[in-house]
Amino acid sequence: MKKVNETIIENLLSQMTLEEKIGLIHGNGIFRSGGVERLGIPSLKMSDGPMGVRREIKDQRWFLACNTDDYVSYLPSNSAIAATWNKDLAYTSGQVLGSEARGRGKDIILAPGINIKRSPLCGRNFEYMSEDPKLIEELASSMIKGIQDNDVAACVKHFAVNNQETDRLAVDTDLEDRALYEIYLPGFKAAVKNGGSYSIMGAYNKFRGEQCCENSELLGTILREEWGYDGAIISDWGGVHDTKAAANSPLDIEMDVKTNFDNYYMAKPLLEAVHKGEISEDQVDKKVRNILRLMLRLKMIGEESKQRKSGTYNTISHQQELLKVARESIILLKNEEDRLPLKKEITKLAVIGRNADTLHAAGGGSAEIKALYEISPLLGIRMELGGNTEVTYHPGYYVPFQKVFDVIGWQETSTDVKAERAKREEIWHVLEQESQDKREAEEKRLREEAVLLAKETEEVILIVGLDHHHDVEGNDRVSYELPYAQEKLIEEVLKVNPNTILVVYAGSPVSMQKFSGKAKAIVWSYYNGMQGGKALAEVLFGMVNPSGKLPESMPKELNDCPAHKYGEFGREGSVYYNEGIMVGYRYYDTEDITPEFCFGHGLSYTSFSYHDLEARVNKEKGVFLSFSIRNTGNVAGAEIIQVYVSDPVCSVKRPIHELKGFTKVFLQPGEEKELMMELKPSAFTYYCTKSKKFVLEAGEFIIEVGSSSRDIRMSQTVKID
Repeated sequence: MKKVNETIIENLLSQMTLEEKIGLIHGNGIFRSGGVERLGIPSLKMSDGPMGVRREIKDQRWFLACNTDDYVSYLPSNSAIAATWNKDLAYTSGQVLGSEARGRGKDIILAPGINIKRSPLCGRNFEYMSEDPKLIEELASSMIKGIQDNDVAACVKHFAVNNQETDRLAVDTDLEDRALYEIYLPGFKAAVKNGGSYSIMGAYNKFRGEQCCENSELLGTILREEWGYDGAIISDWGGVHDTKAAANSPLDIEMDVKTNFDNYYMAKPLLEAVHKGEISEDQVDKKVRNILRLMLRLKMIGEESKQRKSGTYNTISHQQELLKVARESIILLKNEEDRLPLKKEITKLAVIGRNADTLHAAGGGSAEIKALYEISPLLGIRMELGGNTEVTYHPGYYVPFQKVFDVIGWQETSTDVKAERAKREEIWHVLEQESQDKREAEEKRLREEAVLLAKETEEVILIVGLDHHHDVEGNDRVSYELPYAQEKLIEEVLKVNPNTILVVYAGSPVSMQKFSGKAKAIVWSYYNGMQGGKALAEVLFGMVNPSGKLPESMPKELNDCPAHKYGEFGREGSVYYNEGIMVGYRYYDTEDITPEFCFGHGLSYTSFSYHDLEARVNKEKGVFLSFSIRNTGNVAGAEIIQVYVSDPVCSVKRPIHELKGFTKVFLQPGEEKELMMELKPSAFTYYCTKSKKFVLEAGEFIIEVGSSSRDIRMSQTVKID
């Protein structure tokens, strides 16, 4: 974390009145805190979010500014960034996001989102990275560094154990300490210790009976004391519920969706409490120090203020960088008979599925943005093929509603439980206006037309998946199956044209059990930013060799997921994580439950061989690995080498293996490279609940090197004292 001149902080603090101090620690606009003009202390201006800088909102009310100067670059989702497994591209994504935020005059960008993907049904999964803490640690740290290189603060979120949207404002989550420290906290620890995130956002939920934004254990014991964090802690908008609890907690800034700024818990109510002697002014001073320290780090005040970077947005270079990220995020799940890549010399092509022609940038909740442009899959395909191919598009499935949420008003009432329920009832009312018979008739008509087109066309690309009516803040999905009767469409299209290329476009896993065995080729894309359709087309037609890999497991059935089989998910009131550390592949691989597609899986148009693994133990520094990899195919490509550690004999139960390192290497046909990696001693530890620290038990460990969690190519046993 960047050191600052603490004397400046104390000098400013000594000149401020209590009223001015309190003005700094709560929102004074929907997306800004207060300032002290007479001392040259500005407001902190903030914006969502992880997929681009949000459209401009009026300062004092939830109303769109409706100007033309808030169009921005639309970034691949955090899930897509994670699918690249590329730390350099995570940094690039952060650099673009930070530059655009600074270019829009923002001081804090509310990103990245790194909560663990515990269940496929969480509505905000598309905003998050992975089910695995190691992958999150590496990519989030790189992304944060990229953001903050632009003199704008990252605000990593949501701290912590925030894994469902159902009852999101009040649900009380709990789990064993071992799972907390091994699974749910490492990403945040890396974000502040390695990435140096200048700020962090508390979560809406409760943790062990106390609201996360007022939580003494999370914010105090863990974040401030154990991790030594001196950055700014910001509440989620409406995450504060009590004046005394917030004031006495390490929280620094209270933000809310409401516009009665002076009545926030840390505004007039706090001022009155200090005057009555109920809360010490020292508590306020601590918060102000952290805010001023943040401002110094951002060059907002002090001697360096004239050197602050200005940023920029909507540049061609940003668009080109985001195309690189989009290309590497696309995952080839299946490719029987080498159906892909398709040849560009196609006379006729049928593109079926509404997701081929759907734009996603403007949806999803607070992740929504006003994109300068967005290339849909259909547009990308047409751009790639040109005019010599006759491309016929058909939606194939029926979406009964296009826009239910009011783009202005949804968030203003998002922390009002009654209003939220009324909104859900309104949605269902809208849906019920259309009779089931009418919907089924429309579904049947579109499906039959699409099937006829597929039967008459030699080459077919079927693009299905989710949209932001399902991947959305505030609601969890109610079903693991594809919506809009898409499974029936897939079944019937594959029946008449078995060579159909299937593309799934979504922000979280979906059930593919009914059709994955029938489709010869399946491509997966997360919400992939403004260049997503172009990147997809380049992969489909072989201009780009796919190199993405799954950052999360895709179970066959929802009940295979340990959060649903053993734990509690989607309940109101309280939720306990009974599955403990057995999240994702840790559970599937340990219990030998075959997922539809495993963690780390992703195919290529070429092939790779691994050999000559050597592991050397250094007592103080850990284990040093060396191995070679060779491109044994006919085209250039990239492989993601994954290193797992297994502890077969231990005093506590451990997963069969855990990801502890990875690297991505690009190779020309026939090229071979020798690679070296280091596994630090921490890679072999587990969290001991008795001693309340990480422990390394002496003994034998197995080092596994492979292409996925279920495709281990080499292994070697090492003894660690």
